[in-house]
Amino acid sequence: MLPSLYISHGSPMLALEPGASGPALRALAANLDTPKGIIVMSAHWETQSLQVSSAAHPSTWHDFSGFPPALYQVNYPAPGDPGLASRVAQLLNDQGLPATLDANRPFDHGTWVPLSLMYAQATIPVVQVSLPSAHGPAMQYRIGQALTQLRGEGYLLIGSGSITHNLRELDWQATHDAAQPWAQAFRDWVVQALTDNAQNALLDYRQHAPHAARNHPTDEHLLPLFFAYGAGTAFSVAHTGFTLGALGMDIYRFD
Repeated sequence: MLPSLYISHGSPMLALEPGASGPALRALAANLDTPKGIIVMSAHWETQSLQVSSAAHPSTWHDFSGFPPALYQVNYPAPGDPGLASRVAQLLNDQGLPATLDANRPFDHGTWVPLSLMYAQATIPVVQVSLPSAHGPAMQYRIGQALTQLRGEGYLLIGSGSITHNLRELDWQATHDAAQPWAQAFRDWVVQALTDNAQNALLDYRQHAPHAARNHPTDEHLLPLFFAYGAGTAFSVAHTGFTLGALGMDIYRFD
């Protein structure tokens, strides 16, 4: 059975400058059975209602600005899978989570950046599940639970965000892997809570985690963690680190 994963995707420049995350992602993929398909919940597809991407040939969306021209030339031509998308939507609907199909959704960088490092050949079909962020952690946890059976059928489930994500407090002079104390404290709390399977505290993390609002002024980059958590069981840390002092690059797996 494949695990579910939570991947901190960092800056879009990760595709060109993978740092320590690149080898970690490649090693993680190399040690997994090749998935029949990949289902991703990205921080960069926020919606009011739940949607599933169903394009047969999604385009690569460079959904950012101000980066070097070479980044806009990166293409991730993985196929979609309309049949899998319909199955995902049906599983969600069966659990009282109304979902519709979106045949036009491209791959945003929360999807194609980490996948370009994990599966560079871009041959594995990819389907995205949207992030109904206004409904908070409990909703994303339920979505993960609704899709967990797909892990046993050969599908890889990924939540893509960042364990800490306050872009206003990045330190551009920070040394490699240096971490602000408030960012480290939040990350350590999350890891301990996941280790203890402290579900109630995690789902109400803003009331329990240290410096929660400082690390996540908005929820969207942490919420995919709850998708991965809901879809899996045994927790482990596959990679840990920081860039720019406050941008956590952790990768977690749930077996």
